[in-house]
Amino acid sequence: MLAVLGGAIALVWATTSFLHHDPRFTISSASDIQIVGNSQLTRADLLSVFGSDIGRNLFRVPLERRRLELEQIPWVKGASVMRILPDQIRVAVTERTPIAFAEVKGQIELVDAAGVLLEMPPQQMAAKHYSFPVVTGINPGDPAGARAARMQLYQRFLHDLDAGGGKISAQFSEIDLSDPEDVKATVAANGTGVLLYFGQEDFLARWQNYEAHIAQWRAQYPNLVSADLRYSDEVVLKMANPPAAAEPAPAKKTLAKVAAKKQKAKKTSRPNHSRAGRRMR
Repeated sequence: MLAVLGGAIALVWATTSFLHHDPRFTISSASDIQIVGNSQLTRADLLSVFGSDIGRNLFRVPLERRRLELEQIPWVKGASVMRILPDQIRVAVTERTPIAFAEVKGQIELVDAAGVLLEMPPQQMAAKHYSFPVVTGINPGDPAGARAARMQLYQRFLHDLDAGGGKISAQFSEIDLSDPEDVKATVAANGTGVLLYFGQEDFLARWQNYEAHIAQWRAQYPNLVSADLRYSDEVVLKMANPPAAAEPAPAKKTLAKVAAKKQKAKKTSRPNHSRAGRRMR
């Protein structure tokens, strides 16, 4: 019995030694590494993970470590790495799909559904002909879960607005996700941007309320800069005063509260300045 066991151990040792040292199992060049599934990433981007494996025995390549290293590349959502006898490695990657532009520290990047920020040179971005709103509130320093939750809110916002097939979301140039309880979106109106406050629900109904009254509001308040649509019985409008003609006066904005069908009250206030957004194409 001991002789049989000893023989089995010797056989395993001999086989392992053979596999780890026979030159037929050596990865001789980068051409021995097959890569499939990449479109955004170049072959060179992915081969950088395997630089130390050229000239190495196939069975000494740590496949699981290489898979994890590949998945550290932001564009890689998932990867698999396997040996192909006698001397090749096959790599399959699944890349992330961008669904929005993200403004991060004054720069425009792409972002996927999980809130992962994806860098791409501007020329390449233009060549892809992406047409997304620009989202703000997706910051690389935030926890991954927080970024993912905000992008889920973004997707629900667009889905609800477009559920009827009208592609309403295409009218928004910028969507602010910094407050998870209040989606804010900028829509073009008469050559300027109007900031709309949607809250976190009833997005389509609130848009329809805006669409039904915007002509009336514009006629009454030509300098309209924002509309808070979150309330069931009124809409809060903010507008900038027109430039002073002669004697410059301290700048301020006017705020008005209007019911769904008629004006209720008007008073002065000093709301925060909004900015016109843009939709990147």
